[in-house]
Amino acid sequence: MTTISRPCGEIAVYGEFDLAAAARFLTGFAPAGQPDSEPGALRVAFALDGEWTPVGAVLRQRSPGEVTVEVHGPPEHTDAVVAQVRRMCSLDVDGAAFPEAGARDPVVSLLQGLHPGLRPVLFASPYEAACWAVLSHRIWMTQAVRLRRRLTERYGTEVEVGGSRLRCFPAPAALAKAEYQPGLPGPKLPRLRAIAEAAAEGMLDAARLRAMPAEEALKELQLLPGVGRFSAELILIRGAGHPDVFPRSETRLHEIMRDAYHLPDAGVAELAEIAEAWAPFRSWVAFLFRVEGEARMRESR
Repeated sequence: MTTISRPCGEIAVYGEFDLAAAARFLTGFAPAGQPDSEPGALRVAFALDGEWTPVGAVLRQRSPGEVTVEVHGPPEHTDAVVAQVRRMCSLDVDGAAFPEAGARDPVVSLLQGLHPGLRPVLFASPYEAACWAVLSHRIWMTQAVRLRRRLTERYGTEVEVGGSRLRCFPAPAALAKAEYQPGLPGPKLPRLRAIAEAAAEGMLDAARLRAMPAEEALKELQLLPGVGRFSAELILIRGAGHPDVFPRSETRLHEIMRDAYHLPDAGVAELAEIAEAWAPFRSWVAFLFRVEGEARMRESR
């Protein structure tokens, strides 16, 4: 048997991180649809940011302070693949000070204890996050997942990733040519094409969005067809990976917070004031609230 040597990279981890927890989250996150084929490892396939070559990676955590990345794609793209999965796992942020948010807020401390080492797991790119925002707007999650799967099967590219065959979400050039899909509501296809064109032109570059003041980035994202405040927050937080944005339009998060803080009548301004204590990790804490809320919902069924 011939062993194929794969390009590898390493990611230094600053602060607590549990790759197995990230893999469990992604396996259960319906839009991702990734199989749990190796306990503790994370397999992903995606279109490389900006260049849009289909690639894959297998992440493994060898020690608390290091994650190795086995790259499946052209060797010349190894560094870019490692950089993208680093962002996807929120490892491009120094998390050493994250426990301080718990020290300032006992509710956050409890969350951190329930989900040790879990950081936000992101969409592969702001482009993919924007497409999901359009697909999932005002329809059931299960319906949106089916639509995403159909688009991926028809226009995406299959990549062999460590013994599994995963299909990438379509690159912008492919999605821009997408034709009518059964079950896809009328306005969504032209909006998806517009998102694809914006991504191809560099308007959805993660580094660019993160470098902008958050409110400025959110306003710019809302210029895209079909993208309101809720979707813009999703793109900036779960696509670009901004670590410190409080989601003002995520009503489900607000409900979970009201319950956790025993403030049934709290408005968004009051909740945002509470979240000031989470800075500079407001996105991370909001993610943990969301994860815990979903876990409790499943338990109550």
